[in-house]
Amino acid sequence: MKNRWSAFLIILSIIGPGFITANAGNDAGGVTTYSVVGAQYGYSMLWGLFAIGIGLAVIQEMNARMAVVTGKGLADLIREKYGVKLAFFAMAVLLIANVGVCIGDFAGIAASLELFHLSKYMTIPIITFMIPFILFKGSYSTAEKVFLGLTLTFISYVITAFLVKPHWGGVFTSVVKPNAKFTKDYALTLIGMVGTTITPYMQFYLQSSIVDKGITLKNYKYEQLDVYLGTFWGILTALFITVCTAETLFKFGIKINTAQDAALALKPLAGDYSFLLFAVGLFGASLLACFVIPLSTSYAICEAFGFESGIDNKLKDAPVFFGLLLFIIILSGLIVLIPGISLIKTILATQQLAGVLSPVILIFMLNLINDKELMGEHTNNKLQNLIARATVILIILLTIAAFIGNFI
Repeated sequence: MKNRWSAFLIILSIIGPGFITANAGNDAGGVTTYSVVGAQYGYSMLWGLFAIGIGLAVIQEMNARMAVVTGKGLADLIREKYGVKLAFFAMAVLLIANVGVCIGDFAGIAASLELFHLSKYMTIPIITFMIPFILFKGSYSTAEKVFLGLTLTFISYVITAFLVKPHWGGVFTSVVKPNAKFTKDYALTLIGMVGTTITPYMQFYLQSSIVDKGITLKNYKYEQLDVYLGTFWGILTALFITVCTAETLFKFGIKINTAQDAALALKPLAGDYSFLLFAVGLFGASLLACFVIPLSTSYAICEAFGFESGIDNKLKDAPVFFGLLLFIIILSGLIVLIPGISLIKTILATQQLAGVLSPVILIFMLNLINDKELMGEHTNNKLQNLIARATVILIILLTIAAFIGNFI
């Protein structure tokens, strides 16, 4: 009994990085993408969500394993193994993708609060001040508690999905029995779904946060549990969002372009509670990502070029780390405040950009995880390599298909 209690306490102390990382992927772009998937395609894309979930679980586990075996972040390993030039290239890809996604998430915060008639010119400045205040004044432990608290807002989508009373047998049949029509728009939407589920920033944040917590190989089985539970909950949340719009908007032929549209459309079809829960979920999802994305970017860039990093540091001890945090947060907030900017176009474009850039980071990861000099006996097995490589190839093929489609 004592051993079980000790194991439970260890799990509680370790759980966090995997759970936060997987759920941060369900940000404004994620909620928008899954809402559009359900409204436009019903359940016909759930097979893709299931396949992406398997790929995500394998990739996140690779990240966690590299962290506990090497005690270093992903950016640090890329620089050590491939040199400064390739590290600079990887960081440029990451910065472009992350700033874009962060702008999309600030747009998600603005869109969710506009549902309650709150102007973005009031809410975005407050949020832009609040995020660095919490990060600068706290510790990693405090920040992690805030992040875990925000993941609870995803429960709103679970409740909403049950309120619309779907036929669950049909839902799960669609997961394992594809019914897809591969048009250009379908491929683009699928890329967006991949981009919001497996993003570049997730890989850097997970590895750095595990290193920051000091988790070692001795307790790796608990971190592995954290990764798998986080992935399961993240994919399940995506499924519930899709169910919400497929059971209502798709059935009635209602077209939407945004998660904001989805919330408003749910109001007459599924009631005020569904509207409220959907809006709260969008806000919580966007806010979580606005914490995690700047943090992961700062960690990665500082690791890659040898600057001091970590929110447990004082501002004077890690000026580059905190400066990057501020730059990304303030830039994202300012862009969303531009009069007349299309919030939805911003969100969708950034998700597609992340989807296109993901393979660059994943290829670095695959090479590192299979390096016997670096990982010793902890390299990938054949099945892990098969799934991870298939995921990368899927993203590349979908990107090529969509690109060619634009010229046909």
